[in-house]
Amino acid sequence: MKALRLASLALAIAWATGPLYLLLKISLSPPAEVMTAHPTLLPHGLTLEHWRRLFAAGQVAAPLVKSLLTASLVALAALLLAAPAAYTLARLPARWRYAILLGLFACRMLPEVSLALPIAVTFLRWGLLDTIAGLALSHLTLVLPVAAWVLTTSFLTIPRQIEEAAAIDGCSPWQTLWRVTLRLATPGLVVAGLLAWLFSWEEFVLATYLTLGAKTMPLQVYYYLYQGNWFLTAACAVLMTAPVLILSALLQRHLRGAPLAGAIR
Repeated sequence: MKALRLASLALAIAWATGPLYLLLKISLSPPAEVMTAHPTLLPHGLTLEHWRRLFAAGQVAAPLVKSLLTASLVALAALLLAAPAAYTLARLPARWRYAILLGLFACRMLPEVSLALPIAVTFLRWGLLDTIAGLALSHLTLVLPVAAWVLTTSFLTIPRQIEEAAAIDGCSPWQTLWRVTLRLATPGLVVAGLLAWLFSWEEFVLATYLTLGAKTMPLQVYYYLYQGNWFLTAACAVLMTAPVLILSALLQRHLRGAPLAGAIR
């Protein structure tokens, strides 16, 4: 049984990391090693020429900065807007809570293409087309329902006895929310913020409609793919994946439920 679990874990890791490995291999391989009838899985020659061409073209810095700023703004705004709403939903009766959450998810189920054109026309009138603020606002329309659902679930796991004890100790409702509830809900806040960041970072449809000048990273990857340059596409895709891995590693220690351990005696 243990061997079966280890084999399943190894298969899952290989399945998850396989595409990233292939991208990295292509971005570091000479063309002759990839453009052949029988390419090898293991690298036999390494070159940084594709990466040098990627940065020498000067077409990556602006999309990278724009995507980083947009994703960070979306994550911050999603937490600021969804956290109070989710806390309120968590304290509502169950029938009202689930009805509101289902309504939010009904809005989220609309195809992005059906929302992109009306948003683009509206933002054109408001002067938000091709701006970071406009792109972030469009992403929030799809991110907020998911963030509210994650945070509502997180707040529901916090016993009300903890808040009552804080009130007995002299905390006001806002002090209880800030000093006690939000700190205990840190794993949920991290998950909601990370999901919002990831969605904005990889979003393609809305960026296509709302971008006229500087591209985002997904659009830049598609630009190289459309040109048929597999090596620059692979290098740009690896560069796009790096912030995701770094951010996930930095936030890993916050994804634990330890703050609730022993909270109720």
